[in-house]
Amino acid sequence: MKKFCIIGMPLGHSFSPGYFNEKFQNENIDAIYEKHELKNIADLVELLEEEPELCGINVTIPYKEKVMEYLDYVSPEARSVGAVNVIKVSHDTDSTVEGLKRKVTRKKYYTEGYNSDVFGFMNSIKPLLSSYHKKALILGTGGASKAINYSLHQLGLETLFVSRTVRDEMITYDQITPEMLEEYLVIVNCTPCGMSPHYNECPKLPYEALTSRHILYDLIYNPDETLFLKKGKAQGAMTKNGLEMLLLQADESWRIWNERKRK
Repeated sequence: MKKFCIIGMPLGHSFSPGYFNEKFQNENIDAIYEKHELKNIADLVELLEEEPELCGINVTIPYKEKVMEYLDYVSPEARSVGAVNVIKVSHDTDSTVEGLKRKVTRKKYYTEGYNSDVFGFMNSIKPLLSSYHKKALILGTGGASKAINYSLHQLGLETLFVSRTVRDEMITYDQITPEMLEEYLVIVNCTPCGMSPHYNECPKLPYEALTSRHILYDLIYNPDETLFLKKGKAQGAMTKNGLEMLLLQADESWRIWNERKRK
């Protein structure tokens, strides 16, 4: 039986196990998808050594960036993004281990890192964009935000990161003004603010300055409509949650594990 899993910390509300195990059952695929909460990304080495049936891994917070140094190969796109969320595992390769903190001279697996968040987000937001959507605010600076930044640049938009703390080449929430929102017509929330069970929380924005020309996109999918999206909709803005992106990136993960070959 083939095994697939998601690694991260915590994984209590992970979408992937339910989605993939239902897929396996419906399509009569002899496989299982599990959760592995890793206290340290270095524990990935032990997981790979102890699970010879493991063929594919999804990576979530907080390891999308840190995992890259533990992989034999990282795709050019994932390297440009600076984050990996899909690992393809091949076995019986006898390849030499490189870049691992744990000293191993030979191993029976080969790991390839990719980023399916780019595929999922680009194909989800592209139908919403119009010619006047030139600039975007990205709320948050985690691993997912890097994929969003890369995707928006691929779609021709300028981007600006928003952080809770003062950092180079970024602004804070207090610096977002109504005048700024006249230019930045796309706002993407990459933070957990508003995620279940914190329904009454939302990023600090001058929501009264939003218009029907704005797009508010929230990577959160639980709840279906966050307070961030509700406030945007109340101003006439176009809104979308992260469920479609999640489904698209999950399907892309499956394609990577079963079809994609390293270039």
